[in-house]
Amino acid sequence: MKYAINAALAPDAYGSCSQGTTAGRFVYTSGQLPVAPDGKTIVGASVATQTSRVIDIVEAILAEVGCSLSDVAQATVYLAHIEDFDAMDQVFAERFPQPAPSRSVVAVSALPLGALVEMDCVACR
Repeated sequence: MKYAINAALAPDAYGSCSQGTTAGRFVYTSGQLPVAPDGKTIVGASVATQTSRVIDIVEAILAEVGCSLSDVAQATVYLAHIEDFDAMDQVFAERFPQPAPSRSVVAVSALPLGALVEMDCVACR
């Protein structure tokens, strides 16, 4: 059974999507931007600060369905500047417990609201 996740501790989804959805044991988060609770203002000027904020939001969405970062099996990270990989990776390594999830990192030409980073993930309950 699929249903939308609406976590009170995460900003509303940007655009016409859910914060996340579930399908059986799987939990999918939409791409999360480093936004303030208003959902419109980017938090932080550095990729490290923005990455930490994105992970905070993902963590809140996962918690809504009884999951944590340790349940994340796969993550996709989108960077506005591939040169920010090391700074993003350092925060990612600090926040995700071992064994770390699989991950893809993609450089993109731009992200909504001028963000430096966006991330989506798949977790398993």
